Amino acid sequence: MSEWFLAGPQALLWIVVSTIGMYILIILCARFSGVRSFAEMSTFDIVVSVAIGSMVASVVVSKNPPLLQGAAAVITLYALQLAISHVRSIRRTAEKVIDNRPILLMGEGGMIRHGGLRVARVTEDDLRTHLRAANVSDPRAVRAVIMEGTGTINVLHGEHHALTDGAWILHGVRDYGED
Repeated sequence: MSEWFLAGPQALLWIVVSTIGMYILIILCARFSGVRSFAEMSTFDIVVSVAIGSMVASVVVSKNPPLLQGAAAVITLYALQLAISHVRSIRRTAEKVIDNRPILLMGEGGMIRHGGLRVARVTEDDLRTHLRAANVSDPRAVRAVIMEGTGTINVLHGEHHALTDGAWILHGVRDYGED
């Protein structure tokens, strides 16, 4: 039972060395790949971030995988992220396959899009919570509420001009209607 709480000096030293090694590797990879490596702009970015975190944790606190194998896995994940983001930027079909498209939850004037809520699995209570967080006191001031492909909900509101059909800001947003 004591092995659950105690570790020998050599085991602690290897944890420190592994932690420092993985820390340096993550910094180098992030510097090489740019700020996108920490962005959650697409589903793939989120998956890579979670996988890297899991890999670092595994390497730091256990003997298996060893530091070198963990480093190879982290470098591979960063390389995949760079490759996929490059392919997404030059091939629209790749972007459509890899990314979740945004969904319109509320339209102009506070019109709730129930079809969008169903597809996004968002309740009207969730919608109200996000409106309050965006400091919306009158739903009629809402221009659009959109659930992004990453799960983030953005609220466009205020005294701006009304959004027109085909507005650039709404390009690619799925609208399932008001029903």
